[in-house]
Amino acid sequence: MNDIERRNLIKTSWDLHSVVESSYLNNFAIKGDDEWLEKQRILLADMAIHLLQTAMKPGNIELDQLKNNLHSILTISDQFLPRAELKKATDKLYE
Repeated sequence: MNDIERRNLIKTSWDLHSVVESSYLNNFAIKGDDEWLEKQRILLADMAIHLLQTAMKPGNIELDQLKNNLHSILTISDQFLPRAELKKATDKLYE
């Protein structure tokens, strides 16, 4: 994938991000509500878009940003896969 294709993909991802983030901000669920996990799904999608942007950015991948993206994704995913202990795995990202 060349830099022009990467930039176009990132531009498209910002359009997606706008829709996803708007949906997240308009969901007023609080932890414990029936809608909480739905809000977390939206947040997970938002973080996945940020991971896409980090991975596709032209040039060398920014490792600190990659760690932050993965930390967010693992932390949010832990609610959906509690036996996988994903939150615990985030500790190793910053060693």
